[in-house]
Amino acid sequence: MYICNFCNKSGRKSVYRCSTCELDFHIKCALFTFNIAENNLKELDHVALQVEELEDDSKCFGCREPLAKYTHFSPNCGFNLHEKCAELPFKLNLVCHREHPLVLQFNSQRLSCKICREINVEAIGFVYGCSPCTFVVHIECASQSPLQVIKSTNHEHPFTLFNGHQHPLFLMLNQEQLMDNQRGVTDCSRCGEKVSAPCFCCAEHCGFYLHKVCAKAPLELNHPFHLNHPLLMQNAPYSSGMYICNFCNKSGHKSVYRCSTCELDFHIKCDLFTFNIAENNLKELDHVALQDETLEDDSKCFGCWEPLAKYTHFSPDCGFNLHDKCAELSFKLNLECHREHPLVLQFYSEQLSCKICCQETRRIGFFYGCSPCKSVVHIECASQSPLQVIKSTNHEHPFTLFNGHQHPLFLMLNQEQLMDNQRGVTDCSRCGEKVSAPCFFCAEHCGFYLHKVCAEAPLELNHPFHLNHPLLMQNAPYSSGMYICNFCNKSGHKSVYRCSSCELDFHIKCALFTFNIAENNLKELEHVALQHPLIPTENSDEKLKDVSKCFGCREPLPNYTHFSPCRGFNLHEKCTEIPFKLNHMWHRKHPLVLQFNSERLSCKICCQVTKRRGFGYGCSPCKFVVHIECASQSPLQVIKSTNHEHPFTLLLRQVPFTCDGCGTEGNHVAYTCCTCNIIIHKNCISLPRIIKSKWHDHRLLHTYFHHIEDFRVLNCLICHDEVNTEHGSYYCSKCNGIFHVKCVMKDKDSYEIVENEDEIEMPIESSIIIIESNDAGEATKIKHFRHMHNLMLGPFVGGYENSCDGCMLPISDPFYYCSECVFFLHKACAELPKIKNVWHHDCKEPLALISDKAFYCQRCWYISNAFAYECCGCEEKICLRCVIAFTPGARTCLKHEHPLFYYTKHNGKCNACGTITQAAFCCKDCNFVLHLECFSLPITARHKCDEHLLSLTDHDDNSYSEHHHCDICEESRDPNRWFYNCSTCDTSAHVYCVLEQYPFLKLRSIHEGNYHPHPLTIVKKNYYYPDCDECGKPCESVALECPKSECKYIVHWNCVVGISLWG
Repeated sequence: MYICNFCNKSGRKSVYRCSTCELDFHIKCALFTFNIAENNLKELDHVALQVEELEDDSKCFGCREPLAKYTHFSPNCGFNLHEKCAELPFKLNLVCHREHPLVLQFNSQRLSCKICREINVEAIGFVYGCSPCTFVVHIECASQSPLQVIKSTNHEHPFTLFNGHQHPLFLMLNQEQLMDNQRGVTDCSRCGEKVSAPCFCCAEHCGFYLHKVCAKAPLELNHPFHLNHPLLMQNAPYSSGMYICNFCNKSGHKSVYRCSTCELDFHIKCDLFTFNIAENNLKELDHVALQDETLEDDSKCFGCWEPLAKYTHFSPDCGFNLHDKCAELSFKLNLECHREHPLVLQFYSEQLSCKICCQETRRIGFFYGCSPCKSVVHIECASQSPLQVIKSTNHEHPFTLFNGHQHPLFLMLNQEQLMDNQRGVTDCSRCGEKVSAPCFFCAEHCGFYLHKVCAEAPLELNHPFHLNHPLLMQNAPYSSGMYICNFCNKSGHKSVYRCSSCELDFHIKCALFTFNIAENNLKELEHVALQHPLIPTENSDEKLKDVSKCFGCREPLPNYTHFSPCRGFNLHEKCTEIPFKLNHMWHRKHPLVLQFNSERLSCKICCQVTKRRGFGYGCSPCKFVVHIECASQSPLQVIKSTNHEHPFTLLLRQVPFTCDGCGTEGNHVAYTCCTCNIIIHKNCISLPRIIKSKWHDHRLLHTYFHHIEDFRVLNCLICHDEVNTEHGSYYCSKCNGIFHVKCVMKDKDSYEIVENEDEIEMPIESSIIIIESNDAGEATKIKHFRHMHNLMLGPFVGGYENSCDGCMLPISDPFYYCSECVFFLHKACAELPKIKNVWHHDCKEPLALISDKAFYCQRCWYISNAFAYECCGCEEKICLRCVIAFTPGARTCLKHEHPLFYYTKHNGKCNACGTITQAAFCCKDCNFVLHLECFSLPITARHKCDEHLLSLTDHDDNSYSEHHHCDICEESRDPNRWFYNCSTCDTSAHVYCVLEQYPFLKLRSIHEGNYHPHPLTIVKKNYYYPDCDECGKPCESVALECPKSECKYIVHWNCVVGISLWG
């Protein structure tokens, strides 16, 4: 048997025990209290909450008040608990024990409470205690306020109990009361200063006095001027019993607010006074009389360090005098000399030197600082203007000081002055652009130049076009030292106006130029010459051909007089008066505000997502954006369409709809054809009827709806999602291919509009001529234009160990073979056309089928000499494996049972090799993913490590860990990744070890080049490795060998060919 030290009841089974302290606990008691300590209150859910009005004589083990006073938990093990007491803090700072925090614990030693002095022998439960000091406080005593008011029947005034003193206290509200009870000059027992009303005095006249402010001071203070750690109230921490306040620099010997980590000590009054300033709680300064500014005073304000008597000021008795105007110092500040982070008002604890005046002082008070960067600026230095003009007795012009540069500067007002002082072409040290007058230059000729506009630019800009956050000037924020301006789309490498929340960057000139437009401060544009459309200039021929547009209305720039400043954001003069706010009929909930379209949202009128720089009208709460040109246009009531037989009429109601032209949703501008019952976006009225797309070999026709029976598959061949045939789409009538309008028209360079619908579509030029066919119409004998002999349809009696000469993958049915030489082609490779457009190539020119030429594929990055498609423009080459793999539609993989679809954007992990993919072949039925290189892996391959063909295997059934290694490199192998295996010999190897560097080069084929007078054969030596005639090393990999026996010439492929193809 044992007695539980928590619930005081016996037990006879398992027990939680501490043999050192001789403590025993029931399992339920230990776990229940553990969950309370961890605030894991969900573990109490199984205990029913009792309603507070139930009668119950038992008490809560937390506060020791009757249990029935509040809702409570009453588990069957007897440690009843009020619901409010279940959230007792685990640690507590009390005035009666300031050396250490008190921790919630079992009162195993039955110590007496330091507040009530009682030992409750029968009391089960917890206490707050400090084990090193053997100090204990009952929970009910600890939870009481330090000041408790008790009314007395024998005295006219109430008594106050303070849990740092054993006697009751009287509150004295005025000085007369204090003088009647005071015996000589007395000090506050907490702060040590001369006591004054309002204060408390001991009712037993034991000499204990306490300022009312000191009595209410918190034991832990999170001070805004010291954000890193809290300040804890404690006794003087030094052996002498004295300390020096780090604020007022005066000594103290009573309680102190201390940060032991930073070794900071503060008087209570100093700490509370500065706390109220930081919180702008200036009403706490009302008890301090404001002194008139005309009074003479040699002391200085700790804020600006100007003489105190210059302005009205506070002069409290603790000595930190403060101007009335300085009581409102900003808590955070952005300065030119430290643009990485804002500077915060804080205590001067580390005695660092000021970054502006370079002086290190040990005076009392504050400074602006950045703790992570150890950067400090005196308040008086921070309050100075970035530009200070100083007159000199030794020079005819005044000097200018700039607090981002160590030397004085000269102001040059015209270009002649600049040219006289300039050494070559120089750039502004702030914006990085070519410097021009008016500007400043360094009087010490150190190469520092500064545009006057840049020098006067504010460090923080509240830009009307970006209302959510301010723009802060800082250095280029990226590791490269460069950034792209989100307005003009040009790079910069010097200072930048940045919003880190929205990741927006702006050149200084761009930010200020647009700010002036927003403020209608057009006088800032006076230095920019106006270009007139009817007046010829020096480059008038170029002006006539100018295709740039006004960023306001997006009309051609030469149509009207316009500004063309150096940054390139051209602007019509009429557009400088664009209204800042706009009430638009399509968004009546809020006004639209001119702003940067930083989120690249699509325009709600034209539905276009544009990446152009510039502005838009937007409503941030509603994520509503309208292009400026769309907002300024008056909506046409009726629009005639060239692709539809009836006109479209504007629907004068804002209703949600699905566009019958493109199949996407709309909420704003809609046009209808009442005859055909069609509702459509404004932009979809002009959708072309017929297009020729890179995504398909035939023409595509637009239609507003389809009959479902016309199609076998209703998935878009680009995004692979279902196409709703009740709305518009593009389809091919020849092969039943179908596309979403938005998918096929997303890239303007990927399609051409067929203007003449009656024009006959040019047939696709086939690569083969059919010589013979079987009864099913299948070609059994053909002539391919890239081979000299006729080809026969398989099967081939020679076996299937050969590779296709088109794609270099192993031969599989169906295929064609040559009976006169070793030549094979998959049926799919043979039927590819001579000329082809592919969606994944940027040029508009088509690609032509070539062969027998070594090339580097621009998609899979393999070198091959099989068939390829070569661009007629840029001569880029793409292998047949990639062309076939990227053909729109479902693809098959022999290692997976479902069809795979290619997604241009897919973040996942390849099932074959485990690498992260950005684009991949994915299965819509399961989570199977392959990236391009693994999708085109050969199903079988040969390697000298095994006499048999190795088969590609997608999993290893052998669970024996020693089996999971590569038989070629002898390194470990992941059994969940694909590998090559011979089931006969139990050989297993990494994919890259088997295929090596050049798996798609045709061995024994002829390669012609200027490296040798004879044609060379591509070979791969397996056992005998002659030395390379170029580098002298053994030819262990692919090599070029002269077939003439008397020549004996051999070189590594890499020595003469490989590197040149990569380049």
